[in-house]
Order: sequence, then C-alpha cells, then structure tokens
Amino acid sequence: MKPQKPPAQEPDGLFKTPLDRFIDMQHPLVGLAERIDWEALDGEVAGCFGDVGRPAVPARFMLGMLILKAMNNLSDEALFDRWTCDPYFQFFTGEAYFQHRVPHERSGLSHWRNRLGADILDRLLRESLNVAQSTGALTKCNMEVVTVDTTVQEKSVRFPTDAALLYTALTKLGIEARMSGIKLRQSYVRVGKRAQIMAGRYAHAKQYKRMRKQLKFLKTRLGRVVRDVERNIDGNPEKLAAFASSLRKARIIGGQALSRRAKPKIYSWHAPEVECIGKGKARAPYEFGCKATITTTNGRAKGGMFILHADALHGNPFDGHTLGDVLKQTAALTGVTLERAHVDKGYRGHKQNMHTPDPASGLPTRPPWRVFISGRKALKPHLKAELKRRSAIEPVIGHVKADHRMGNNHLKGRSGDRFNVKMAAIGFNFRRILKWLEALVLWLILWMRADVVDSRKMAVC
Repeated sequence: MKPQKPPAQEPDGLFKTPLDRFIDMQHPLVGLAERIDWEALDGEVAGCFGDVGRPAVPARFMLGMLILKAMNNLSDEALFDRWTCDPYFQFFTGEAYFQHRVPHERSGLSHWRNRLGADILDRLLRESLNVAQSTGALTKCNMEVVTVDTTVQEKSVRFPTDAALLYTALTKLGIEARMSGIKLRQSYVRVGKRAQIMAGRYAHAKQYKRMRKQLKFLKTRLGRVVRDVERNIDGNPEKLAAFASSLRKARIIGGQALSRRAKPKIYSWHAPEVECIGKGKARAPYEFGCKATITTTNGRAKGGMFILHADALHGNPFDGHTLGDVLKQTAALTGVTLERAHVDKGYRGHKQNMHTPDPASGLPTRPPWRVFISGRKALKPHLKAELKRRSAIEPVIGHVKADHRMGNNHLKGRSGDRFNVKMAAIGFNFRRILKWLEALVLWLILWMRADVVDSRKMAVC
C-alpha cells in the first residue's frame, strides 16, 4: 500500500517538547530539510506501491534515511543508532518530537531499496541539483560544460581463485542438496578443504604442477556432486527449477578451472554478475565489480563540483560506445542543453562529433554538443582552460568512493550496483550543499558582528 502520512499531532504530544524549540533552526541540516520538496518526492514514490495491503512507512522518513546514509557514509546499523541520539537527523526525516526509539524497522531500508527504481533515484539526483540552484551553489551556466569519466565500483567479494571457487561451489551445492532432502553419496567437504589449502600453498611456493593436481582433484569432486544431484532430481520439475541456477553456476566454475579462455566466467558464487575489469593500474591490475560512469560540472561552481549524472554500466562496455547515451541522459536529467563535454583518452572513437543519419528523417545530423579529448592541441584559450579542468573529476571520484560508499558495494545484484552508484552521487551533492549552507551561515554571523562593531564605532563618535 502507498506510504502513509505522519500525523500532525501525536496522541501524547501534549507533554513533549517539539524539536524546533530546542534545536538550532539555523543549522545547515535544518535548512537543507526545509529546501527539499518532500511533497513532490512523495508523489513520485507513490507509484512504486499498490493500493492494497498495510500502509508503507512515510516516504520522507525512508528517503531521508537513505540520503543521510549516503551523505555520512553510515551502515544501516550505525544510521539507526545515530538517529536515536541526533535530533537533527530526526528533524530531517520529518519527526516533530524527539524520539527515544526508531518508530520503524531497520529492514524497511532493504525493502525500499528493492522498490525504488532508476527513475526515482534520478528524481532524487535532480532534486539535489534543484536545491543547489535554489541556494546559489550552482547555476545553469555551470551545467552547460561537463566532464565525463568512468571508474570501477568494486563489489564486496573475495578475491577469486580457482581453488576457492571450486570449493565454494562444492560446499554450497552440498548444503542446498541436504536442505532439499537429497542424500549425496559423498559430500567431499573434508578432502576438498585440504585440497584448497594445499593448492594455495603450492601456488605460494611456485610449485604449479602440484597446484594444478589439487585443482584437478577439486574439479573432479565437483563434477561428481553435480552429477549426483542431477540423478536425484531427474524427473522432478520442482527440484529441477530450484537447482537450475546452482547447477549452472557449478558447471561454469568447473569449466573455467584450469582454463583461461573459458567463457562465460563467474568470479563469485553469491554475486555471479561480478565482472573482471582491467584499468591499467599498477597497484590494481584487475578489479572485480562493474563499471560506473560519472558526469560532473567542468568549471568550479560557487558551491564546488557537482555530479550531474551517475549510472552503473554492466557488461564492461567500451567507454566511447557509452558516451552518447550518457550525454543524452545528462541533458534530460538537468534540463540544460549541453555545449561541450571533456573526456580522457579512453573515449577515443566515440563518434559524437560526426554527422550520422537521423532515424526519423534520414538527414545527416550531429549532436548539439562537442566532445574534446585530453591531449588535443591547437585550441582556443578558453577551450584549453576547460580541457585542463578535466582532471578535476578524479578527486570527485575519489571522494565518492571513500566518503559515500561507492568504493565497496555490499548491495545484491545488478539493481544493487545501480542503486549504490546513484545514491553515492546523491549523497555527494547533498553534502556539497550542506557545506555551502554552513559557509553561508558563517558569512552571515561575521557580517552581523561587523555591522555591530561599526554601529558601536559610530555611536562613540
């Protein structure tokens, strides 16, 4: 059912002190809460729920908690613990009185993450840009010239090795068979564990022939368990459907062991969507997760750099092939016609500056923006200055990873990858707005003090 509206007056609110009476109403978090259009967001979220069933948690509470989580780099547990002792967090999520206990279950965050789609997250990102414009931290002119780059959002998975993957598949398939009432001839858990340990020891000692022997032992035992399960579920449609995913993963893991050219590959049992991405870094030749694209303002606005678009890119696509869609989505999200985009050399071959036939009219057309790749020579001074600003996106990506939970993704599936990337961008933008509001409050205090000093001097004269 659609989210419920919080009551205007609590039944026992007569003997409680409202939050706005003992908190600083000039606090930046209070100012940020008053500038967000919660009613419009509530209307957008209502489409994700049905008309029957128990009323959902108020949208402002859950959206506020998700924003606070992304802004402050908190886990679900730490977020709820801090909410009970921070009145500003409670005011931000729509509470009228101080609460000693969280009125809603923590599992609601997981349920809302599964319900909120990419369109709602884009609406939240657009709201952060609207608030930035209303506070003067960002202008439309700042969004006409952008910088685009890609990075890797790593998944919270164990570093994949053949021995670990084979043993994990062996044990997980055995556990699933035992829970379904299937009695295996042998589980091979004990001998498989020893083979995994010895394979790691032989690899460390560079005794690769002995290591491959242990891997072959594990691969053979996994094949025996797979065939044993297939014999037991043959002719049972329910169990065939239940074991389809596990058997598929076990066959892929068994086929890719001792074979570099095997395709497809699985790098984690519980996260089969993880991809191996090489970005050419000396400290991390390979990263396991998914690509993420980030679009920022090129020039520094009054409030700093802002993220205009963020999304997860699955399938490890070539950067140049994604540039056109990214720029179109950025223009639709911001409502501003882009003029120029600056990218690095990984985008060579993007074809955005070429005339292509229009699908509707068949006439040759070119996108309204121009793309400049770093290292280009013979540019006008203002274009050269903008291209030098391209590298300013790198610290933005670093802060998003280190301070907004994009460095190690704990959410499940491809939808979790997309949700984590977009919420990291939303948290980054709202944190920039919070810093801007803090600076405005500080400037106002200093201006008032200077005005008082001047008035006293005039009175003395």
